Amino acid sequence: MKISVVGSSNTDMIIKVPRLPVPGETVIGDSFTVALGGKGANQAVAAARFGGDVTFIGRVGNDVFGIQALKGLKDDGVNIDFTVKDPVVPSGIAQIVVDENGRNIITVASGANQNLCEQDIMKARKSILASDILMLQLEVPNQTVRFAAKLAFENNIRVILNPAPAHPLDDELLGYISVLTPNKQEAEYLTGISITDERSVELAGRILLERGLTRVIITLGTKGAMVIDNGGAEHVPAFHVKSIDTTAASDVFNGALAVALAEGKNFYESVRFANAAAAISTTRLGAQPSIPKREEVMAWLRKHP
Repeated sequence: MKISVVGSSNTDMIIKVPRLPVPGETVIGDSFTVALGGKGANQAVAAARFGGDVTFIGRVGNDVFGIQALKGLKDDGVNIDFTVKDPVVPSGIAQIVVDENGRNIITVASGANQNLCEQDIMKARKSILASDILMLQLEVPNQTVRFAAKLAFENNIRVILNPAPAHPLDDELLGYISVLTPNKQEAEYLTGISITDERSVELAGRILLERGLTRVIITLGTKGAMVIDNGGAEHVPAFHVKSIDTTAASDVFNGALAVALAEGKNFYESVRFANAAAAISTTRLGAQPSIPKREEVMAWLRKHP
């Protein structure tokens, strides 16, 4: 199962607080930690821990954060042959505030991520075309995402796009995507639909299908996920846990989903596997440190049939 990931790498600065601040307010935090993150790198590490043969295509700065990010990817068995050290721009940094219920506020200084370009994709072309699945997110330039998606689509490589953070998406890009995986807020942003129940989730999915997609998976946090395609809609329940940090949950979900689909599982089985992986990750602090191993997920599924 070969999986290529085009995306971002960040270093996360995390402060735990009793509650999230409102504008203009200072809230004293309980703890401070530094962890490896970035949606692209998170998904690459997740896919690798779940058994995928993963290549990460991205950019880091030529600084201590970039060196640590590359080491982290390599330690998890991710191929970093096409991860560029930007000679000018520093590594991406994310500031994350997490409350006692696991909810978060995130701000990002993109740094080298914004320099990921079409030439970087072309250098990794052979690796991408040897993949079963290409994974994409939106923390790198949209034109780079579109270029990579088109390259994969024209060569019959399945493409999973996690449209986060939310950006406007044109129909050309959506036409290259095999599976779109927005969360509730991203689906509302992309469709203008207020999601309040299963019916409105399905309606949002149908609106996205009308724009050229064949399958949409809308993740709903503690309510699981909904798979919508032209054959219907199916709800996959969540696993209930005591969350302490949801920062990387969607990235873990996407990494697990890609591996399960590459293994030939059907969509219900794949989403159930992804739900379990994401649930476990929310019980731990940090992005990449929270990602479980495959054995943990399989043990969890055996305990929760």
